[in-house]
Amino acid sequence: QVDLVESGGKLVQPKESLRLSCMFSGDLFRFYNMGWYRQSPGKQREMVAQIISNYRTYYGDSVKGRFTISRDNGEKMSYLQMNDLQPEDTGVYYCNAVSGATEYWGQGTQVTVSS
Repeated sequence: QVDLVESGGKLVQPKESLRLSCMFSGDLFRFYNMGWYRQSPGKQREMVAQIISNYRTYYGDSVKGRFTISRDNGEKMSYLQMNDLQPEDTGVYYCNAVSGATEYWGQGTQVTVSS
């Protein structure tokens, strides 16, 4: 059993930065592909960033160049560094862990970008 707990979401102003954290409770973290997804008001959940077990990364088009995903296998953590935040980045950010056919989701953390 795996539990994912996100933290770090809050209200920020446009152009500010924020780092989200995802704590993974369970075994074999290094074999999981980790991801961050977000659900904005009135929109479907979308992939923001993914980092697979060999550290290769993928990003959604709207965040490329602004967001950076990372992982710490020793601490069993995943991070999402978000720079130059814009109002359209507002949403609930969810941590995701996938290994084969097994997938887990966190409860989400709210990020609001507003002046």
